[in-house]
Amino acid sequence: MTMKDHTILKDFPEMSEKIHEIKRNNSHFAGLSDKYDALEHSIHLMESGAEAFTDEHLEELKKKRLKLKDELLSILKKAA
Repeated sequence: MTMKDHTILKDFPEMSEKIHEIKRNNSHFAGLSDKYDALEHSIHLMESGAEAFTDEHLEELKKKRLKLKDELLSILKKAA
């Protein structure tokens, strides 16, 4: 199975400078970004078979990741 890297920088490369700038200046954004990265790491471990999981748990984590991504994107758009 090919797994997509879902980091914010990979998903929005055109906003990389803005992402770095906001992470430095907005602790809320930085915290959300850290949570997003931690969820992405957990999902990656599950999908790669390195960590045991139930389908329900994986889906729950994916939904949380999507919600965080929406929040991060909203902040980025407001800052643009």
